Amino acid sequence: MKPTLLVLAAGMGSRYGGLKQMDGLGPDGETIIDYSIYDAVQAGFGKVVYIVREYFKEQMEQVVKEKYSNVRCLDGEPLEFRFVTQELNKIPEGFTLNPERVKPWGTAHAVLMGKEAINEPFAVINGDDYYGKESFKVIGDWLRAHEGKTGEFALVGFELDNTLSESGGVSRGIGTADGNGFLTDVEEHHNIAMAQDGKVYGENSKGEKVELAPKALCSMNMWGFTPDYFEKSQAIFEKFLEKNINELKAEFYIPYAIDCMIKEGTGRTELLSTPSRWFGVTFKEDRPGVVAKFQEFADKGIYPAPLYSK
Repeated sequence: MKPTLLVLAAGMGSRYGGLKQMDGLGPDGETIIDYSIYDAVQAGFGKVVYIVREYFKEQMEQVVKEKYSNVRCLDGEPLEFRFVTQELNKIPEGFTLNPERVKPWGTAHAVLMGKEAINEPFAVINGDDYYGKESFKVIGDWLRAHEGKTGEFALVGFELDNTLSESGGVSRGIGTADGNGFLTDVEEHHNIAMAQDGKVYGENSKGEKVELAPKALCSMNMWGFTPDYFEKSQAIFEKFLEKNINELKAEFYIPYAIDCMIKEGTGRTELLSTPSRWFGVTFKEDRPGVVAKFQEFADKGIYPAPLYSK
């Protein structure tokens, strides 16, 4: 079984000031998504599903067709690609969209858009985050081990101090697991940064400044799901809309859907860990450092340059 990679690429980077998903950061103009797909293929994935917006779907399809035409899976078969769109009006029947709403419905809504294209265990990632080779191996192995199972999900947790930005405070959901390694809670923290004393501080959900454990496992939105996730998440989304259909800014996030499943007893989520160091372009000031990192990877032979041959 070859798992599928679902890439959340529908968002515009407001803090970054542009469409991050298309920004060339590698030595030969590679995007962060290019590196994620390379690592996913090496980890045994066989299909990539992009969640995009309709207005740049055609552009993304053309770029993918040109860039990945020679990419093969580990078994020699061509890597498969699908594109699905996330739009505000893609909501369940019986609900009427508030015409004043312009904000997307959130990451869990975006994942639901992939239902028509995915029938196998799959991983979810952000299109503008670098996760690292080890992370894809961790989630790829987990997905293959859970083929045919239901109600089994996973979160790849990154050590908090491996996810910080030098350009400003970041928001991270910090996971807590029970004695068997299953997620019991993900608490969102904001303005997380390392202070001059070397300690990590952030603001908890109450707005209080707290010291955080540097090795605490946090979510970078790298999830693993069995395909029954779609049905379970859809039911939760409908309940969410019953309360929030007229709210202009309420968003349906993956951690919220997972938390509902934990409390309802309809699914459990294993908290995995990765030694990889995350990096990305949260702020436009992050860009030079990311460019330098990919150049370093090429210089050390960690990745080929160019990443893909034509």
